[in-house]
Amino acid sequence: MAKLEVNLNLKQDTLQKISGVHNENLTYLENYYKVSIQTKSNGIVINGQDNLEVVESFFYFMIEVLDRYDSISISDLRYLISLHDKGLDQRFIERNDEVLVRTFSGKPIRARTLGQRGFIEAVKSHDLTFAIGPAGTGKTFLAVCYAISLLKEGTIKRIILTRPAVEAGENLGFLPGDLKEKVDPYLRPIYDALDDLLSSERVERYIEKGVIEIAPLAYMRGRTLDDALVILDEAQNTTKSQMMMFLTRLGNNSKMIVNGDIEQIDLPRAKMSGLVIAQEYLQDIEGISFVNLTYSDIVRHPLVIKILERFKERESVDA
Repeated sequence: MAKLEVNLNLKQDTLQKISGVHNENLTYLENYYKVSIQTKSNGIVINGQDNLEVVESFFYFMIEVLDRYDSISISDLRYLISLHDKGLDQRFIERNDEVLVRTFSGKPIRARTLGQRGFIEAVKSHDLTFAIGPAGTGKTFLAVCYAISLLKEGTIKRIILTRPAVEAGENLGFLPGDLKEKVDPYLRPIYDALDDLLSSERVERYIEKGVIEIAPLAYMRGRTLDDALVILDEAQNTTKSQMMMFLTRLGNNSKMIVNGDIEQIDLPRAKMSGLVIAQEYLQDIEGISFVNLTYSDIVRHPLVIKILERFKERESVDA
């Protein structure tokens, strides 16, 4: 059996990040490449019949990635292996090098996949961007990150975040509590994204001053939204008329980001999704971009990908 010793000259914490929790990254690599991997004080030893140089080059790729990200999860590892196998290492490093924004604690936020990088590039160069893809691809989080970056630059004066409250039929007046209490359950994912980027105190202060506005889609009617970045989340649950109403709110010096997953439409069967219609009607208009994210862009637990793939597989059989 061949043996390859790689002196990486790494700090112990970096070697630990490469190894993963309970060495799960190394175990995954061993099973994938059919090799044996042992760590030493500042490097690794690879044993096996084949793939020794491939594994060595992959470790150097991981080190470059860790220069930009805090950790590499199993989900990240699977994606990085797929890039490495396709020879896309440097393309990933070059395109994902830019820091989009920093959290209130100073942590840099970057795109984690090439698809996410394409999404960010699209929103920078278009006034209206549609991001369509499955759950877990970072559509909402990245849109909020970009909005926060523009607000910090002074490019926009406010951020407006909205989504249809389909589960309540948008009859919010019949729900108990004030507007905030009625709306919060439907907008929780947006609050979560904001809390990751700003302190809760700052979020509340921005909301009180109107710098950040979070409201159901029904409350957008009749308005013109100037000097703002406007995000419509869960857009697959808009009707055609709601989508038209929303898109025609776009004002001067403003951008819109429309996010949705056309595989998770909650509308009654008789109603067509406004997102599906927009995708059909608006594809060829200059200034509008459509970004399609895929399962390979999912950055949640790796089981999420398997669950979505199985549901899609069974639905196609049952159809």
